[in-house]
Amino acid sequence: MCDETVTEASVLLDWYNKNARTMPWRIGPQRSEGGVGPDPYHVWMSEIMLQQTTVAAVRDYYLKFIKRWPTVFDLAKAKDEDVMAAWAGLGYYARARNLLKCARVVAADLDGIFPSNEGELQKLPGIGPYTSAAIASIAFDRPATVLDGNVERVMARYHLVKEPLPKSKEKLRQLAKTMLPAKRFGDYSQAIMDLGATICTPRSPSCSICPWMAACKARGLGIAADLPNKLAKVKIPTRYGTCFVAVRQDGAVLLERRPDKGLLGGMLGWPGSDWSTDKLEVIPPFEASWQVLPTEARHTFTHFHLKLRIQKTIVADDTTQDVGTFFDVKTFDVNDLPTIMRKVWKLAMPVA
Repeated sequence: MCDETVTEASVLLDWYNKNARTMPWRIGPQRSEGGVGPDPYHVWMSEIMLQQTTVAAVRDYYLKFIKRWPTVFDLAKAKDEDVMAAWAGLGYYARARNLLKCARVVAADLDGIFPSNEGELQKLPGIGPYTSAAIASIAFDRPATVLDGNVERVMARYHLVKEPLPKSKEKLRQLAKTMLPAKRFGDYSQAIMDLGATICTPRSPSCSICPWMAACKARGLGIAADLPNKLAKVKIPTRYGTCFVAVRQDGAVLLERRPDKGLLGGMLGWPGSDWSTDKLEVIPPFEASWQVLPTEARHTFTHFHLKLRIQKTIVADDTTQDVGTFFDVKTFDVNDLPTIMRKVWKLAMPVA
């Protein structure tokens, strides 16, 4: 580790001492330097939620989960459907399933204690290289190299890496590793992520107030905003499907729980077809006077756009042939549905 690296790390930590973002799962730099460590359960929970999701979107979900399940033992005992319902709207639902699996392994096999090293952490459900590094660094102050999108951007600009992502990812990881400080690893990891989130932003970076502006090679050439380079995105396909909204004469609605595996696995939703790149004719789940609504529900997932046609009917109590379960709209919380299913609800259900 060269003297310049130590100096740059120290400069960033000094900046973090004054500018650290306040987050409900974070131990601030003053408390950290005073010897107060974060709860690994809180760090793990936040990092799982933050996978491919913004801090703003996660904050309220995190607070809700910690209040309802304050320890890993509480979460391990939770019902699957309760956790999936609480997660509804946050997206990437495999994370919620892995959250439960991981909590149960930690509670049952590890006496509620999360491992402190990356290798052991990666043996747990839902924890990959990035998340294991973040937990090891932030929760246990280990010298782990945390590389999220913010850090990739900072490294590409600071070191003038023009090779596009994702090809340059490993190079950026090695460069980030060379810049680790001699101590305060958790604070440093959070500092460099904060730098990318608040100063070294994707567009219009605030180079004039950056603590690393003097040494940043991209800034020196006036091209910081142009990096990192990325390969051209592949156009994502559109899939089509049909969902069936059955309303009982007393106003209750018919919902079913999706299979545990697959997209939206374990979540409540409307009975419906598979999602296909072709517009296929779909057989309703039971005979009824189905009416096709003039509007469709649209949603974009990571790898495809989705367009759902909606068919609706009013049914008697005994006409659904054991498809799904009826829920009283007066007591059912629509927020327990994933986003696309809530969009269908908004289009199909009359406003009270």
